[in-house]
Amino acid sequence: MNTAASATPASSASGTNVANAVIGQTGATKASPVYVKTTQDGRDVAIINGWVCLAGQPETDALVVLDEHPNRQAILKACPKATHMAGRLPMTMSEASVAQAALRRHQDTFDGSAIAVSERLRQAVWQKAFAEGVE
Repeated sequence: MNTAASATPASSASGTNVANAVIGQTGATKASPVYVKTTQDGRDVAIINGWVCLAGQPETDALVVLDEHPNRQAILKACPKATHMAGRLPMTMSEASVAQAALRRHQDTFDGSAIAVSERLRQAVWQKAFAEGVE
């Protein structure tokens, strides 16, 4: 199973903010990482503060069921046991189950700090804009 792509996460200003949020520097409560799997090249995939992280770097904050993925045929050819995608990381049913449980557990916690409220508002605005066709 090919679990690592050749691309690396972009390091932009917004990427830095995401990385800071993942490691708990924004005032949010720092949760312990939840191990999901190790890729073929030896990097750990874990859930850290609501983000699926590869080697400690954020990849995504949501899982996509493979049936809904636009490139599912190529993914299944490369990783026949994949049932979900987390960014560029294919996951089996058991790995996706662990990841989804950790993501839901993080979403169940409520952080009332100004930074957390601002982040939730930013995500809601982006989801609304995306639903209306903005890409």
